[in-house]
Amino acid sequence: MLGNRRPIVTTTFVLLECGNAASRKPYRSSVARFREQMQAGNRIVVPTEMDWQNAWTAYARGGPSAAGIVDQVSFIVMRRLRITEVFTNDRHFRTAGFNTLF
Repeated sequence: MLGNRRPIVTTTFVLLECGNAASRKPYRSSVARFREQMQAGNRIVVPTEMDWQNAWTAYARGGPSAAGIVDQVSFIVMRRLRITEVFTNDRHFRTAGFNTLF
């Protein structure tokens, strides 16, 4: 697996979620550096208006154990970009048909 390196991409929504979760002082600079590196490498995807609308439609259909809105946006963007692997262990991604990498 290590010899099979793939570029890492993320969305603006995921970065917002990370920044919010890691906003305590010791982690803030790490998240800010990560965002700068991702932006410098042109690896941040800005969801389109259609991605946004489709994610809210999927979110509205979901039941009590369904994925949240940030995950729904991620699913839509990943499908649009034909991304099948995700660096998470979030069960919602497995349920949505993606290959989780840990």
